[in-house]
Amino acid sequence: MTPLDALVEAGHDVRLVVTGPDRRRGRGSARTPSPVKAEAQRLGLRVAHDLDAAVDAGAELGVVVAYGRIVPGRILEQLPMVNLHFSLLPRWRGAAPVERAILAGDVATGVCVMALERDLDTGPLYACEEVAIEPGEHLEALRGRLVAAGTRLLLDVLAGPLPEPEPQHGEPTYAEKLDSAELRLTWARSASELERVVRLDRAWTTWRGRRLLVLDAEPVGAPADRAAPPGTLVGDVVVTGAGGLRLRRVQPEGRPAMLASEWLRGARPLPGERAGGP
Repeated sequence: MTPLDALVEAGHDVRLVVTGPDRRRGRGSARTPSPVKAEAQRLGLRVAHDLDAAVDAGAELGVVVAYGRIVPGRILEQLPMVNLHFSLLPRWRGAAPVERAILAGDVATGVCVMALERDLDTGPLYACEEVAIEPGEHLEALRGRLVAAGTRLLLDVLAGPLPEPEPQHGEPTYAEKLDSAELRLTWARSASELERVVRLDRAWTTWRGRRLLVLDAEPVGAPADRAAPPGTLVGDVVVTGAGGLRLRRVQPEGRPAMLASEWLRGARPLPGERAGGP
């Protein structure tokens, strides 16, 4: 259940949903609504693309979930807002908190409901809940658990008058948005680091000049050929700067996802052939 569904089911009077404009999301020319807009329309809710419309909606409180933009101070002066954030603040303020927690090797993250301020994720906290990151857990699975935990927490906070929020404590870290270069598998890095990149579900390398997505993999000990340079494919294991990364699922460019064993049968790597070249 999404936070929007949960708010409606709990009986909250949702006056307006603000989300991004319709966009082209495929090769066709037709514009399609965001998933949030589609869900709001299914629930019979009014939708706007301009945040200024929220001020005139007659609401007492705004609820922000993964909006992706800074809410201007002039809006907050007229309509107080709470924000559901997917980290244990002040760790991982910013746009990609779940991704950064995985990349950093964090063993736990969490959800927080905070008062929205002009600055990035600096507001005082109404409630937080820690969520363990399971070994080998991928981004979408973790995000799904965080959405479920965050939805419950948000409903608890909104069940009555807002409690007195408490200031954030600790050293802030910032979760900048990832770019494609960070998702490229640099084989000179350790297998454990590369496995964390793979868990973001968009990791890629190249094979014979074409892009190869690595959808699932596990770190293992170094292959028998320890002298092989990073990127060398030894069976289903890619040599890394420390250890090896066993491929489980991949997606060659222009083809569907498949087991690595299936891909290897077709690719037939030559002895000493390396991934990650031009």
